[in-house]
Amino acid sequence: MRTSRNFLSAAVVLTVMMGGSLLYGQEVPAVAPTADGVVQSPPTTEKPDPLKRPLSDKEQIKQRKEVRKELKGPYKKWVDEDVLWIITDQELQAFKSLSNDEERDQFIEQFWLRRNPNPDSPENEFREQHYQRIAYANEHFAAGKPGWRTDRGHIWIAYGKPDSTDSHPSGGSYERPMEEGGGETSTFPFEVWHYRYLEGIGDNIDIEFVDTCMCGDYHMTIDRSEKDALKHVPGAGETLSEQQGQSKKADRFSGGGIEQLGSGPMSQMNQSKQFDRISLAAKLMAPPPIKFKDLDAFLATSKILTGPPFLFDVRTDYVKVTNDTVLVPLTLQIRNGDMTFASKDGVSTGTVNILGRVTNLNHKIIQSFEETVTVPTPTELLERTRNNMSVYWKALPLRPGLYRIDIAIKDVNNPDHIGIWRRSINVPKFDDDRLATSSLILADQMERVPSKDIGAGNFVIGNTRIRPRVPTGVAVPITFHRAQSLNFWMQVYNLGIDEKSKHNGATIEYQIMDLTTNKSILQLEELTSKTNPNSDQVTLERSLPLASLQPGKYELSIKINDGISKQQVAESAPFVID
Repeated sequence: MRTSRNFLSAAVVLTVMMGGSLLYGQEVPAVAPTADGVVQSPPTTEKPDPLKRPLSDKEQIKQRKEVRKELKGPYKKWVDEDVLWIITDQELQAFKSLSNDEERDQFIEQFWLRRNPNPDSPENEFREQHYQRIAYANEHFAAGKPGWRTDRGHIWIAYGKPDSTDSHPSGGSYERPMEEGGGETSTFPFEVWHYRYLEGIGDNIDIEFVDTCMCGDYHMTIDRSEKDALKHVPGAGETLSEQQGQSKKADRFSGGGIEQLGSGPMSQMNQSKQFDRISLAAKLMAPPPIKFKDLDAFLATSKILTGPPFLFDVRTDYVKVTNDTVLVPLTLQIRNGDMTFASKDGVSTGTVNILGRVTNLNHKIIQSFEETVTVPTPTELLERTRNNMSVYWKALPLRPGLYRIDIAIKDVNNPDHIGIWRRSINVPKFDDDRLATSSLILADQMERVPSKDIGAGNFVIGNTRIRPRVPTGVAVPITFHRAQSLNFWMQVYNLGIDEKSKHNGATIEYQIMDLTTNKSILQLEELTSKTNPNSDQVTLERSLPLASLQPGKYELSIKINDGISKQQVAESAPFVID
């Protein structure tokens, strides 16, 4: 775990795009009242400028035709092909309102510059990668039309290569998973693309494409039954429920939902998630948004900027998901007194925009996130809560390796109040043959979540909601009050398993040390073979009331001694009780 206090700040640089033109260096004729107080305009000596008079309907239609005619060249190709899947509606409208090639060239230059992950570089990595994706789509997804026009080409160009692909190019026999009704059927060719994370969309996104025409033109679908080639064949490709006589195949077509999967143990859950599938499809087909352009400009520069500091703290933790994926929870902490609150109807609200970016050693953006956080407080309690802390949590799935994390925050009620946090992190690799642990997390809140919320939601890791405490500075211990409980959470990975008993055999020692007297005030020991004997991974969750401890400095240490693999590992965390 790493923490840091931010002391960098900046003044906001706002770039305003306007769809009209500004007049410079022109004087407005003065008007003066006459003796009777009536304001009169100066006499007009020039003829009306025909370019400034209102256009008739015919002239407006003619002008729009001329604009469309101008877009038949490379500019039309740029809009209709090159950036079709990534240009926003506002940008497209602004581009179509331009009147000459010089303005269009300048717009295109700014379009790519806004998306350049490294504006200081003469090469635009985003643009180069984008055209590489178009070339790949044309080479691999063409089907009677260019690859960039297909649904697979669209997703590839907009979001890049999926993290994994389940491909069935010939269709054929298919064992349905239980969430699709179970049973065996035959399918059309189909593919499922899996993305661990898509900015603005979410985690663990599955996108299904099916080739119902058997012509190589896969289209995206939100109906998982569409790939079923036997769906309309009576008595064929039945689900488990239909085989057991609990439902009829005709029932699939009478529900009126977006999917025709048939009855099954998870059919009610599928119905409740139909709107989620529609929402997901809408997000996937929309161009990626550019939300906080001002904060994005700060992250794009490496110089230290001046201005009032917006202080915040950041904590990073590491939790193993698979051998190739590590969950990296980021916890941001902001003191209420550092925010500007706006009061209305007896409620004072602080609002903070947060923009984060993760890049690799090649300066390529791996992930980014944007969020607006609000902190409402009754106005009469505002002064009493100034020292309260507000926290924001974002869990990022990353591969092991070196990364750089940049985070910018802006006080919406005081736009000049900006804070920047930049750090490099080394995401660990949890090798199968090495005893290892996750971060040791000390928390002020820890509780089990309902089964429907497992692995999802703020502060949720697995089946536990755990809100980490964040130190207020480098080398500053976490502070608890005596009225609170010390909650701690940690996972242990790669325990040895005995070949004969198939049990693990590790000893876990817990110790709390009083750092003032250097004496142990609590020492416990447990065996993994008694708690979770058949697993090579265990989760340690404990809660200790602090009322019996005196104010002072303490340290929690956890030692794991694996009797099977003969390895040891230990983690510790200091804390203060006030």
